Amino acid sequence: MALITRLARLFRADLHAVLDRLEEPETLLRQALREMEEAQAQDRQHLRLVGQGLAQAETRAADLNEALATAEGQLAASLEAGQDDLARAVIRRRLEAEQALKALSRRRAELSAAQAELAARVTEQHARLESVRQKVEVLASQDATTTQALDWADLDPLERLAPDLRVQPADVDLALLAAKQARQAAQAGGMPS
Repeated sequence: MALITRLARLFRADLHAVLDRLEEPETLLRQALREMEEAQAQDRQHLRLVGQGLAQAETRAADLNEALATAEGQLAASLEAGQDDLARAVIRRRLEAEQALKALSRRRAELSAAQAELAARVTEQHARLESVRQKVEVLASQDATTTQALDWADLDPLERLAPDLRVQPADVDLALLAAKQARQAAQAGGMPS
């Protein structure tokens, strides 16, 4: 019973090896390579967009800081002139600019964190992509006969288990002679004397 189980396991393993060869690993790796390149291109595009968002936030922050400096001068002038209504309008603009600057600061921090995360992911993807490229090159450089041709004799589980179990032509000839002799003996013994 254990021998049959072992033979069945060996046969299944050989069948899986045949299926693995039929799947053409080089083709599967090339497809994985294309998918990884597309994902990396998308992440690089997203990284560029985040970088542009950061640049815009920096420009907007500079504009707000300039507006705050201008508002300080206008507030001082309004207070000197005794124009409380005008001072209130300047203070309102200054408060709005300060709130916008705080919100912008939070947004810049979020964008910076996203940029660092994306940059790390792009670096990691690049390393994995190079690894897959090397595997594809190795497979492509292998001899075509080893990756494409299936030799069914190599898949015989009995031969792998015990190569001497194969029937040789000499064994067939010897068995034929023995059968002929047995038949002649049976005919000779079965004839009345």
